[in-house]
Amino acid sequence: MKRSLPYILVLWSFLPAPLFGDDEKPDGKDTVKVYHVDEMVVTATRTTKRIIDVPYSIELIQPNQFRFERKTSVDDILGTVPGVFFQNRYGNHDVRISIRGFGSRSNSGIRGVRILLDGIPESEPDGQTRIEAIDFQSVGSIEIVKGNSSSLYTNAPGGVINFINDINFTQPSVTQFNEFGSFGLHSNGLKLGLQTKTYKILTTYNYHTARGYRTHSEDYWHILNSVLRVMPDDRSQFNVYGYFVDGIIRLPGSLTKQQFNADAYQANPRDAGRDALRTTKKGRVGLQYYTFLDEDRNDELELTTYGTIKYFERTARTYRIFNRYGMGGSARFIHHSELFGRANEFSVGGDVYYQTGPIEEYNNISGKKGDLLQGLTDETVGNVGFYFQNSLNIVDKTMDLLLTGRYDKIVFDAKNQILEVQNETRRFEAFTPKLAMIYKFTPTVAAYSSYGFSFDSPAANEMDNYPLSLTFPRLLNPDLLPQRSKNFEVGLKGNLVFPEEEFFRNTYFDMTFFHYTIDDEIVPFEVFGDVFFRNAARTTRRGLEFGVNTEVFTGLRLKTAYTFSDFTYQSYVARAVDGSGNVADTSFAGNIVPSVPKHNFTLTLSYEHSLMDNVTGFVKGTYHNVSGMYTDDGNTERSDGYQLLNSTVGFDILLGRLNILLSGGVNNIMNLKYVAFININSDQKEFYEAGEPRNYYASINFGYTL
Repeated sequence: MKRSLPYILVLWSFLPAPLFGDDEKPDGKDTVKVYHVDEMVVTATRTTKRIIDVPYSIELIQPNQFRFERKTSVDDILGTVPGVFFQNRYGNHDVRISIRGFGSRSNSGIRGVRILLDGIPESEPDGQTRIEAIDFQSVGSIEIVKGNSSSLYTNAPGGVINFINDINFTQPSVTQFNEFGSFGLHSNGLKLGLQTKTYKILTTYNYHTARGYRTHSEDYWHILNSVLRVMPDDRSQFNVYGYFVDGIIRLPGSLTKQQFNADAYQANPRDAGRDALRTTKKGRVGLQYYTFLDEDRNDELELTTYGTIKYFERTARTYRIFNRYGMGGSARFIHHSELFGRANEFSVGGDVYYQTGPIEEYNNISGKKGDLLQGLTDETVGNVGFYFQNSLNIVDKTMDLLLTGRYDKIVFDAKNQILEVQNETRRFEAFTPKLAMIYKFTPTVAAYSSYGFSFDSPAANEMDNYPLSLTFPRLLNPDLLPQRSKNFEVGLKGNLVFPEEEFFRNTYFDMTFFHYTIDDEIVPFEVFGDVFFRNAARTTRRGLEFGVNTEVFTGLRLKTAYTFSDFTYQSYVARAVDGSGNVADTSFAGNIVPSVPKHNFTLTLSYEHSLMDNVTGFVKGTYHNVSGMYTDDGNTERSDGYQLLNSTVGFDILLGRLNILLSGGVNNIMNLKYVAFININSDQKEFYEAGEPRNYYASINFGYTL
């Protein structure tokens, strides 16, 4: 399709990083810039679309954006995405990811945000997620869909994050990577990519160990990821995915304000005495077939199936052993046609995921499993869901209307194997439609808006019945309801490209305003130190996300992200139980939702420059400012805000077929003591967990093109 010269600023990809190669005259005098325009697409929206065509706020992260970064935790990679907030406890384990407040309720694991690995859910059928299997040495790209995605995925009111292994390499290679850092950090491994005309193989092995910056916070992990891609013809693709994870992490626990002020990096004496830890072994195998059904490529079909095995040991007040076996699958069909003379895309699909297994509970003797069996429960969680979406071009190449809808049914079944009379089932189901529109002012600048409903069921560990409930000792809390919300957003995104200019030749921006009304929000609370969950009647969330990524001049890039959050309980009467067992009903109406900063601002400035023909240098500075957060629904305490300064430097050296990548950095340069994680609603006021003090890291990777 032809465009006039002013629209050479078309940049289909919207990727917030340099996308252009520079071609120069051989004499090196007059430089002629040739801008190679790529069509970057995303798949987490359950169709393959260019970001400019999707009426949502989307980020696409590729390896060139984090090749010099430390790769210990997800926030090392995604820390500058507007609207996404990370609270990090122990590296990449038990990290809290919240998007527009969804996910902030979880004191263990990730909730409210659907996590995918190669399009296959890492999230369990009930939405609970741990991401130990995500290896950032293996990841090739990351897609982030922000905002309500319940019309496409189960339990995804906050959005979707899809981590994609680096199977799209163009040359076979082998890489040996090494990362070292403060507090005993070591990460070493091997990455191998092989290819022929009809297949590709990617295999990555990573061994990670760290002493941790807090007492009693060591972790050790083996992570193996593998992808086999077979391409029998130019219309079909068959993928085999597999991973295995084996590791252990010790948990230092949360501190009171007094303990935190005295020594922010100590372990909670109770957790250290229990030797609180989590042992994890899990594996997954997935099969995926994708094909175009016709020569014109108007009809697409994708079939996916997978199986999982998971084994967990968790010590806290008791010693618990989890065995989980799961099977799942999904299918989707996409049809491209014309409707009323306009381009139309219709798709329909479905998902099923079934997981079952026993939970054993023993007495905990200083971290050792006792002989006293205190509980034996068979726990089964199943989810089945169907969705459709239809995208109709209303105004030629200018305005599209998108309608999506999903029906979900989630079933919890628990059977007490000691008291066989206890066999309980709870079911949650809902239909969640969504209507969205996008209008392009130019081919690279668009406004978008959507209104829809979301549905988020409780997770299995949130279904425990608390001791003072009127229905105790039932296995599943009969009073806990799923949270439902009405979600509105409006935004503007675009990429401005001026190839003839010396300054600000390409600028990416995305700004979104959202307003959510949530009924029966699920929130945690404690009774005698154990965590349970209840519903807050109504919550409103209003917020603004704003991000800019601009090339100031050749090699110098400025990136900024700002999120404003105004989250308030409108109606919420809660039953509170103090340490003495006294019961009282308290209204929290008008209070601020805890563990969400009102202001979250990040600014990065990076410079990349060719030092000689085969050496590229890189330097980056990052400033992060987070306002204070309330610790509980009663707003009785509030953490202090904090400001962090980080720096990174790197060198990319190419010697024929050998590539050497050197990098290093300093995080928390000012050595600030700050609260990085808030343990919400602790009845013993153990709210606080410290972030890393000043720390250093260095890495050296040796890559060889085969």
